Amino acid sequence: QPLGGESICSARAPAKYSITFTGKWSQTAFPKQYPLFRPPAQWSSLLGAAHSSDYSMWRKNQYVSNGLRDFAERGEAWALMKEIEAAGEALQSVHEVFSAPAVPSGTGQTSAELEVQRRHSLVSFVVRIVPSPDWFVGVDSLDLCDGDRWREQAALDLYPYDAGTDSGFTFSSPNFATIPQDTVTEITSSSPSHPANSFYYPRLKALPPIARVTLLRLRQSPR
Repeated sequence: QPLGGESICSARAPAKYSITFTGKWSQTAFPKQYPLFRPPAQWSSLLGAAHSSDYSMWRKNQYVSNGLRDFAERGEAWALMKEIEAAGEALQSVHEVFSAPAVPSGTGQTSAELEVQRRHSLVSFVVRIVPSPDWFVGVDSLDLCDGDRWREQAALDLYPYDAGTDSGFTFSSPNFATIPQDTVTEITSSSPSHPANSFYYPRLKALPPIARVTLLRLRQSPR
């Protein structure tokens, strides 16, 4: 029994998927302090990896890496790419890195293709919320393998996370490093419970999803 109790994937051939990220960050759904200009609400490029359980890109209640901090704060992907590549070389824990173009508004779509294989059946990715101090959405270790077969599709609603590296409360807060660094936390309608917080909607039981991701298995064309 492997660590974490995950089931061992026994699917034979690799599988290809399309991943589609849909922004749902509209002024109607999130009226408070909605960024209209300099810069308006938008999303960074999507950066992801197909990997094994030996690699973790980000995890709730854990500290982010320097690369993820750069990405969550500034949308700079270089250091994060280097970290993923290093994990792939050292532990053979990453099968491939994939990316999708930025979405220039709060609502819109971007997509990419990726390949998973038996030993690397997990998918993780991050997209930075722009503008924001260090807020992002993403998925941590979604398993596309189900025993001896690949899942046909997977769809998840996404909610904002705080990377724990910048203490700004609002979308347009100036840079204000969190010292010491904090762990990744989910931002909810009541937490942080500060009226200045851009996502503070005390009358809502929960925030509406700010984005959604859909993975669809692609059929290989017969040779």
